[in-house]
Amino acid sequence: MSEFEPIITARWNEPDTVWADRYVELGGYRALRTALGMSPAAVIETVKTSGLRGRGGAGFPTGVKWSFVPQDTGKPTYVVCNFDESEPGTFNNRELVERDPHQLLEGIALASYAVGCHTAFLYCRGEFLWPGMILERAIAEAYEGGHLGRGIAGSDFDLDIVLHRGAGAYICGEETALLESLEGFRGQPRLRPPFPAVEGLYASPTVINNVETLCNVPHIIDRGGEWFAGIGTEKSPGSKIFSVSGKVERPGNYEAPMGTPARVVIEELAGGTRDGRRLKAWTPGGSSTPFLTAEHLDVGLDFESVQAAGSLLGTGALMVLDETDCMVEAARRLMQFYAHESCGKCTTCREGTWWATRVLGRIEHGLGEERDLPLMEDVGKNILFKAFCALADGAVSPLESTLKFFRAEYEAHITEGRCPVTGVGPGRADGDASGPDGAVAEAAVGAREVPA
Repeated sequence: MSEFEPIITARWNEPDTVWADRYVELGGYRALRTALGMSPAAVIETVKTSGLRGRGGAGFPTGVKWSFVPQDTGKPTYVVCNFDESEPGTFNNRELVERDPHQLLEGIALASYAVGCHTAFLYCRGEFLWPGMILERAIAEAYEGGHLGRGIAGSDFDLDIVLHRGAGAYICGEETALLESLEGFRGQPRLRPPFPAVEGLYASPTVINNVETLCNVPHIIDRGGEWFAGIGTEKSPGSKIFSVSGKVERPGNYEAPMGTPARVVIEELAGGTRDGRRLKAWTPGGSSTPFLTAEHLDVGLDFESVQAAGSLLGTGALMVLDETDCMVEAARRLMQFYAHESCGKCTTCREGTWWATRVLGRIEHGLGEERDLPLMEDVGKNILFKAFCALADGAVSPLESTLKFFRAEYEAHITEGRCPVTGVGPGRADGDASGPDGAVAEAAVGAREVPA
């Protein structure tokens, strides 16, 4: 780690890079000028050579995605930047925008040039008031400096970027639901195929990448695809920003090469668990990825290694839980989030997450029964891979992984009628039934008779 030089966070110690002038002084928009002297196909080939994979969760090769965009269709081509960062535990995109917004704008411009887009959209999560204001100012500066608009850098390439604010729906982080929202409809996922690259925004060819993915592109064009491919692992090149939160001494964003062991990120970069407590569980990629345990700390944080360990790299958000955390409560809270954020389009997701929340609630509060564990496993199987989008699959992840690694904790809740970690029995210890937890306890009592 001592030899690694940050790439997309390199300018974070330069607060003035939020301004275009300072960004240009430090080499900003140089890659855009370089690309304008290349053919669009050469830009795509450079990104392909780099091996850059999408940093939004799926990990699809970026250059390959761009090459799928058909040309000469008679329709406009669009680039959409997904800044709806809403996965619990993930906050790297937000800091990238707040500290280095022009890096993102340059990445959008490069992607647009590569695929022949002249109107790009930047979809910003509705709650991100301050990042949205930063982007508004940065876009205005980019137009003033000739980095956006007509005839960029004296070329014949024109590009406009439209900032669009969402309404705060988690589902809009899913790319087709995001497109629905951009078009003015309720954010709900679309059936695929057709895929966005062929028929996306306004039924036109569309490239969708998230903030972190696009921020890597200027460095790849500036320093070469081979340079980027030499960082990280063979199949997961480059670096990644890991968002570390939860029971650690130094929560925050840390950039490290792909393949860095989780132990290094958690114990060295984030300072280890608080007060020397024992690490109990952690997620590699946010709440929608299965929990791993202390036994998995030496797993490399790259797409292949994490998948081999039984989870997913996702957004690279490491949520750390220690020995004082109840895993049944953790599963219930996350399931409650997905039940709330389900768009309701798919019956399996809408009904499954709602019932799972109620059953988990009664187990957590000492009202569970032996049949609840096989029931939860059955509910999970009937949700997984049976919905339009991955929200339902993500909801199953904390349920299945906690049952896998912490089944004894579930059984203790049922047999002892209390939490073996916190000692809390039926209802909350404070007797409060008015708050969110009290409401769950009250609902749990009413959920004792659940259809098998």
